[in-house]
Amino acid sequence: MKDLLWLAPSIAILALLLTWLLRRYALARSLIDIPNARSSHSVPTPRGGGVAIVISFLIAVLLLWASDEITRPVMLALLGAGAATALLGFLDDHGHIAARWRLLGHFGAAAWALFWLNGLPPIIVPGLTVDLGWLGHVLAAFYLVWMLNLYNFMDGIDGLASAEAVCACMGACLIYWLAGYQDLVSLPLFLSMAVIGFLVWNFPPAKIFMGDAGSGFLGILVAVLSLQAAWHSADFLWVWLILLGVFIVDATFTLTRRLVRGDKVYEAHRSHAYQFASRQFGKHLPVTLSVVVINVFWLLPIAICVALFGLNGLLGLVIAYLPLVLLAVKYKAGELEKVV
Repeated sequence: MKDLLWLAPSIAILALLLTWLLRRYALARSLIDIPNARSSHSVPTPRGGGVAIVISFLIAVLLLWASDEITRPVMLALLGAGAATALLGFLDDHGHIAARWRLLGHFGAAAWALFWLNGLPPIIVPGLTVDLGWLGHVLAAFYLVWMLNLYNFMDGIDGLASAEAVCACMGACLIYWLAGYQDLVSLPLFLSMAVIGFLVWNFPPAKIFMGDAGSGFLGILVAVLSLQAAWHSADFLWVWLILLGVFIVDATFTLTRRLVRGDKVYEAHRSHAYQFASRQFGKHLPVTLSVVVINVFWLLPIAICVALFGLNGLLGLVIAYLPLVLLAVKYKAGELEKVV
């Protein structure tokens, strides 16, 4: 790993340059996100910049595999699932794809990743370790698809999806290092570097949006990384679920309320807690920075306690999520927006 540390800033620089090129491409091809009644932005902005994250990280994956830093199954899981998800998102960014076909593609990408990762590893619940067998593999497929889609849902204001990915990945790197699993550090480190290069252009006020290609890619990859790590230590699955708590709670809480109300959940909306919060503050930056603060000063310490100090993962998850649920209620996640 030490021999490849020089690669980390190179990946960030590559993503930065690719994002610049993609912005020029989007402007030339009129790939512009025009604000509408369901938008959280007010200025027409190029989209599709997340492709820079995709290209930069997949190059890093190939280099890590060529250097024997990761195994062939892990490389194939990330490369296949990531590229398929990004391609589907790229096509959807350029022209609408029906929801049923997108969902079929998402499950196909999840199945590919699970095949190479050997499915869901045994999980630890209070008092015992449980191997769910084939049922676990089915649940893992739904987990990957949900993480993919919730990341798409949560990519609605400037810098939020990028900041969440950097916080979660760098938090995982720190925990792996402290727990003595240095061999696991490279993948989340290089993914965070690719996102940082893009974030230079996406930081509020954003000069380019991530688009479905980037958000779906990040969603399925952080989920794949969580399963890959859980094969090394069952606690690491809980660690990732805690680190990604802001997105998981807001998206799941919002979806549940919309389902109960009978909404068409596949239609665009702006009823997530982070969207209500951004309208209340009148800016995107305070919300994005608040999420960073929550990740660093609340979720990361709890995740460290799970990985290093024997806190039960399920209990840690409950402790981590309770204030997030209260925030979701406070900021009206899933409620209908009042029309003035």
